[in-house]
Amino acid sequence: MKNVSKVKNCFGCGVCAVSCPKNIIDIRLNDDGFYQPFIDEPDKCIHCKVCVDNCAFLHKDLALENSVTGSWCGWSNDSAVLAQSASGGIGFEIARHLLHSGYKVCGVRYNAPERRAEHFIADTEDALAATMGSKYIQSYTVDGFSAINRKDSYLVVGTPCQIDSFRRYIRRLKIEDHFVLMDFFCHCVPSMHAWREYLRLAQKSAGAITSVVWRDKTPGWHDSWAMLVKGSEGTLKSRLSQGDLFYKFFLGDVCCGKACMKQCKYKWDKSSADIRIGDAWGDTYSRNDAGVSTIVSFTDKGREVVESLNGCTINPHPLEVAAEGQMHENVHRAAAYGMFMFLLRKGIQLPAAGWNAAFIVNKILRRLKIKL
Repeated sequence: MKNVSKVKNCFGCGVCAVSCPKNIIDIRLNDDGFYQPFIDEPDKCIHCKVCVDNCAFLHKDLALENSVTGSWCGWSNDSAVLAQSASGGIGFEIARHLLHSGYKVCGVRYNAPERRAEHFIADTEDALAATMGSKYIQSYTVDGFSAINRKDSYLVVGTPCQIDSFRRYIRRLKIEDHFVLMDFFCHCVPSMHAWREYLRLAQKSAGAITSVVWRDKTPGWHDSWAMLVKGSEGTLKSRLSQGDLFYKFFLGDVCCGKACMKQCKYKWDKSSADIRIGDAWGDTYSRNDAGVSTIVSFTDKGREVVESLNGCTINPHPLEVAAEGQMHENVHRAAAYGMFMFLLRKGIQLPAAGWNAAFIVNKILRRLKIKL
């Protein structure tokens, strides 16, 4: 394979576009609503294979021959950080610590006008605030990754597949020592068509959307699969426990990426990052409703970063305790996956009751062991 022009339904990490010396690779949504590389002018390709070499999707192995060097549970002692974070705020504290140590941060913010999550460079603590909280949609990486200055030091945060490709990229450039890479325990990414359908319905009550919080902890951390959508005409609050439609799309696996189901190789203790973070869902902290983070290091560099944190409570635990409740296997295709993807692909707009009826169909098909 000379380039990524024939790659379909990949991880959509965007590293191929960033690394292409001729800038001929475009990352945009495919028909199913997932980011994918496109080469519109193939005659300009010089067949250098850089895009192929950096592509985690095209490699069976991980960029990092990893082993766990440390595992902990912890939280920020800053009450404001803890309140705004999805779990214990450790991701933000790591980013803030490295920012004050001379690093810049390539993290993810939500761009409401563009209706997407996107990577960007934060070089101040005020800018870093936009990275707080989870964004459970696929991020557009190209602008953020392209803005990285190879001479500076960076913390780069992303999904495990994004980080796997990115490590290949910086290793090829021989600048790996300038970076700390952090990923997180990842469920999957849902189709952007599902996200935009959710926004369409949300706009009916909230107006033009101005901000989104995916994990509002107002009800408590253990009930924090809660959406807080603010718009020009009001605020929409909705939880999974109350039937929130986005979380039914996302956690119901009715519109997840094909690569998430088939090619993900990053579950549990498989990572090319220096540090992995997530929610500490196990029994050990079941009575804590403020939020607790799981932290796992895969390199000595990652362990040293965690151990150097200030203003945090960090408790060491075996991986089985620290990461209890995290996934060991990839998501599985939902019974009505084909039906949901057909509706989303065709842009068929249903009322909320219509989508809920589709979920009832999915439940019936699952019990009958029938797949569409």
